[in-house]
Amino acid sequence: MSKKVAVCLSGCGFLDGAEIHEAVFTLLALDEAGAEIICCAPDTAQADVVNHARQQPEAGATRNVLTESARIARGEIKNLSDVRAADIDALIFPGGFGAAKNLCTFATEGPDCQVNSEVDRLVGEMIEARKPIGAICIAPAMIARVLGKRDLHPRLTIGNDAGTAGAINKMGGQHVDCPVTDAVTDEHLKVVTTPAYMLGPGPKHVRAGISKCVAEVLRLA
Repeated sequence: MSKKVAVCLSGCGFLDGAEIHEAVFTLLALDEAGAEIICCAPDTAQADVVNHARQQPEAGATRNVLTESARIARGEIKNLSDVRAADIDALIFPGGFGAAKNLCTFATEGPDCQVNSEVDRLVGEMIEARKPIGAICIAPAMIARVLGKRDLHPRLTIGNDAGTAGAINKMGGQHVDCPVTDAVTDEHLKVVTTPAYMLGPGPKHVRAGISKCVAEVLRLA
């Protein structure tokens, strides 16, 4: 029987939403493995809107995280509030600044960040149900916050950035340096992470690490 995997997106575009390469490589790896994919996102306003051609915020512009995420999902997307751990086998969070702006506030508040209530709920349900979670790029920082508040201490990676690694450790995580083509697995908590575009340098390297992350998540499912 194929595994049912929820992929939680955070918008569309690496500066204010989900990193599109990371999201697509995640979906591709899952599809190649024969998994059933459920794309989801919170129905909430983006923290900001960035013009990606100029890489500058657009003052006064607003977008919805669920609506923008639907672009990547080709319209097949669920409201995160309707997703329950009981209905899926695994959960994966692609990165991009949306994970640190829209799913939590790590981008602006660092270790003191707040996590979207539906993200916090579903991650907590997955941990309680002993079901695997994958987190890519900057998304592991969010996982560190959620699990750190539960007095758990997940082994995580965002690559080798000292500042972000220090913030993860401060939130209760245990950061492990890792190259872009690899992934770190916490066997006890069933959490798998990979650096992706926290390190780069390009799509083939990022895809290699994400493929390993997805393979590990499916092994644990």
